[in-house]
Amino acid sequence: MRFSISAAIACFATAALALGAGGALAQKRAPSPVVLVDRIVAVVNSDVITNGEVAERVKVVTQQLRQQGTPLPEADLLQKQVLERMIMDRLQLQLARETALRVDDLQLDRTVARVAEGNKMSLTQFRQALERDGIQFDKFREELRNEVLLSRLREREVDNRIVVTENEIDNFLSQQSASPAASTEFNLSHIVLRLPEQASPEVVERQRARAEQVLTQVRAGADFSKLAVGFSDASDALQGGVIGWRSRDRLPDLFAQALDGLKPGEVSAIIRSPAGFHILKLLDRRGGGAPIIVEQTHARHILVKTSEIVSASDAQRKLENLRERIVNGVDFAELARLNSDDTSSIKGGDLGWIFPGDTVPEFERVMNSLKPGELSQPFASPFGWHLMQVLERRKTDVSGARKRQEARLVLRERKADEAYQEWLRQLRDRAFVEYRSDER
Repeated sequence: MRFSISAAIACFATAALALGAGGALAQKRAPSPVVLVDRIVAVVNSDVITNGEVAERVKVVTQQLRQQGTPLPEADLLQKQVLERMIMDRLQLQLARETALRVDDLQLDRTVARVAEGNKMSLTQFRQALERDGIQFDKFREELRNEVLLSRLREREVDNRIVVTENEIDNFLSQQSASPAASTEFNLSHIVLRLPEQASPEVVERQRARAEQVLTQVRAGADFSKLAVGFSDASDALQGGVIGWRSRDRLPDLFAQALDGLKPGEVSAIIRSPAGFHILKLLDRRGGGAPIIVEQTHARHILVKTSEIVSASDAQRKLENLRERIVNGVDFAELARLNSDDTSSIKGGDLGWIFPGDTVPEFERVMNSLKPGELSQPFASPFGWHLMQVLERRKTDVSGARKRQEARLVLRERKADEAYQEWLRQLRDRAFVEYRSDER
């Protein structure tokens, strides 16, 4: 539950008036024991975070870490990390509210439905599954609303402002051709000890000492992911600091140079950047100079969109009937032209040659499971229900326009990651955050 300071003050004022009115009775009656309902652990601008909220989030994070197999840090470190993450989320949600960014109930209902479909459940089954796990459905909806809101806020404040010029793409591609190692990919985790903007020398030295303490523990055999959960200031700290696979050109030069000298399983020295101090762990590496050959798929589909009029079961049933007609010899392209809600209907549902990553995961997963000539069963994606047929496959070298497109995406992602971290730091530096240390 979220409390505002004004609401809390009003609550205390009401209690004080009630106590005054009943003062005469209080002199004749033994005082009732005081029951502590909750307590404030942090004030974030005009909001507060309570101990109960932190405890509930810690419980969820603990369950996630155990499912991932990540060792748990000490309870006080985990609670501190969870509180910091909640503060950053609260600051972003406040900015979203102040700037009239909203996720309405209809949009939220569609998102919940997609989550249920992604888990291969009906909405009723999904709700029952949540309740079996002790998760209130209404609370889940609001948490999901906040996640969508944070994603849209990042798009508006950071991602949509990223510009990649043609000159940057040219330089990127020339560097790739001059350095075969540019295609090397690293699977890594990291720990970040962030520095505020214009940090004093004392703050810098204090963070450096913490970084050295963490590095000493890692080199003594402590679990890296556990230390990331306990100490890292990065947004992925509660996931054990895992970044995952990144190509060399998607990493800052400081990181790439440090990783070049590491073997899988090794940890870097402390790296200083404008954002703070970093420790990297190389989990694995792959690639390094070989031509990039990818498999393309030529496919066609029929799309039936769901709406208030067309339910998911209606769409599925319609596609099952169309599939039966195709199996019995009716032309796929003709049925696509007459029945598909996609713009590809004018081409008989033909999507042309598709690269990996061009479509949503649900579509690509089914496409990859089909053999050339094979017809899928009806399946759902965020766009509706599909019936798909794979026509043929080929392997091709990623070159020309495709290379430029991929270069643009890589540069955009690299810029967006750096800009987002800087934006978060500025948001935190501008905020009023008060810890109630006597309550922590």
